[in-house]
Amino acid sequence: MRNVLIIAVAGILGLGLAIAVNAQPGPQGGGEGQVYGWQLMTEQERAEHRQRMRNAATAQERERLRREHHERMQQRAAERGVSLPEEPPAVRGGAKRQSSGGNGPGR
Repeated sequence: MRNVLIIAVAGILGLGLAIAVNAQPGPQGGGEGQVYGWQLMTEQERAEHRQRMRNAATAQERERLRREHHERMQQRAAERGVSLPEEPPAVRGGAKRQSSGGNGPGR
């Protein structure tokens, strides 16, 4: 009986830890997706960036916004003495997003 209780408590603690880790903001955990430099941005900045990207009318405009954002984050990282990867993450599902007008399923 004691062993069953220990296993149950360990399982509950492990589940809690897994939930906590997945709730952390970041590239895979908190819905930040592939936002370059997310860790240097406030939540409001991230929301504004996502909105600008959603509102971009063309792929060229989205690319221009990505380049400008990349430059700002590189400058911010240098000012704070931290490093970011030289290249931003690859665009996820770009072809799908363009063909659906950016309002497809899951948006």
